[in-house]
Amino acid sequence: MAPQVVDEATRRLPGQQQPKAAARDAPDATDAPAPPPQPDRTEPELLIAASVLLADAALTARQAGAELAGALGSRRLGLEALRRPAWALGAAFSCAKALTSPAGLGFGANGGLFGELARIAGSMTYRRPAQVAMAVDAFALRIKAAAAAHPNLDAPAARRLTDAMVAGHRIEALRALHGLVERLGITRALTTVSPVMMELLALLGLLDENPVNDDFSWVTLAGGVPTTDPFLGLPSSLIGYFNPGPGRAERTEPDAILANVLATSRNDVVSYVNDIGALGNHGLALLRRVRCADGADRYVLLLPGTSFALLSNSTPQDLIGAFDGLLRTDTTYTRAARNLLERAGVPAGTDLMIVGHSLGGLTAMNLASDPEFAATYRLTHVIAVGSPIDGKRPADHTTRVVNLANKHDVIPTLDGRGPASPHDIPADWVELTWLDESYDYPLSHAPQAYSDSLRGPMAHHRERVNALIRAYDGEITGNQPYMLRDK
Repeated sequence: MAPQVVDEATRRLPGQQQPKAAARDAPDATDAPAPPPQPDRTEPELLIAASVLLADAALTARQAGAELAGALGSRRLGLEALRRPAWALGAAFSCAKALTSPAGLGFGANGGLFGELARIAGSMTYRRPAQVAMAVDAFALRIKAAAAAHPNLDAPAARRLTDAMVAGHRIEALRALHGLVERLGITRALTTVSPVMMELLALLGLLDENPVNDDFSWVTLAGGVPTTDPFLGLPSSLIGYFNPGPGRAERTEPDAILANVLATSRNDVVSYVNDIGALGNHGLALLRRVRCADGADRYVLLLPGTSFALLSNSTPQDLIGAFDGLLRTDTTYTRAARNLLERAGVPAGTDLMIVGHSLGGLTAMNLASDPEFAATYRLTHVIAVGSPIDGKRPADHTTRVVNLANKHDVIPTLDGRGPASPHDIPADWVELTWLDESYDYPLSHAPQAYSDSLRGPMAHHRERVNALIRAYDGEITGNQPYMLRDK
């Protein structure tokens, strides 16, 4: 299928337009200026807008449940019970009724010792509080909105899976997933559901019996970056425990293939992506020194992505490092990259651009979000290719962030901001997205796939990025590979 461009428009709630009948009945309707015409909104935009309203209502109901549960277990209520037992009994009864009644919050206690015990009991007995019901409906609307731009999601086999997840029928969902894989194969099935992967994981967390993984779902609903895993609810600190290395960088020499690629390198986003592809994902990174047209020496750091061969290996580019980088900012990969710059003798205050693919782009943003790093080097640009970076923010507001993402790639959506998410990125970021269905995941995530798109139908994106990094045009005076180690 030929690739196509999908422009990412800023999504906002639809304006509240005054009904025409009410305007005619108003006394000064003939004198008042006509309101500006409201643009027609598409069905997906309306679905997303409705999901925002439901999400806000769900989060508000959850907060109300926490406050009511806190009131029931508060010291003040106990003291008042000694002074005014009838009043305290009535207040406790009203709180309990609001928390448990189907017409109220429907067993919506949470927060604090009492609230968490009640929530755990409700979760294990399949109670569905009002906030959970509204959150599920919000995720269901997001999935329906995504199906408009991704017709494969609306196919019967995929819809059977999403409907089962929304209904909380896990056995049926497993059967539907098995049927989808049997029909399409594992790569096409994964690619089909990738636009709503975070929504499906959030639904799993909300509707299963495990009470400790719900935070993943609520953070996803609110548009934040989850700090727990969606299955067991393990916190990021525990994941960091498995990735404790201080990070180390050692100079190394390029092999023949890498040397040939580097010999033709230049200041071009496609060239950088090709260089990253040649570096591989077995621990290599590259530091480039450029004597620029204005006579200044600037540096470019190239950071490859994850090796999927093992859960953990001796380099920062492993799956444990990927989870750690998504949930935290101080990781083995960031420490190794800092060690690389120190060993290379890059002067403080030097202009630096970091280009990273996948975990490499995530690590670039983690470095950018470190105030100490931003104070040491003038990080002018971060270019992330196929990376889930939307929850990260640079410490220096002058750092230009460029995010390149193929909507047929699963990985960029792992930050919680998928195609149907209502949450936006900062206005000064440059986000360039497209839909290239030439490859299924995982091939759609490979550097080569991004290079093909940017050299071909997305050449206008290539030109735009190259215009942003023109200050790095000049003569390459150094190309030094480094091997990064955990310790």
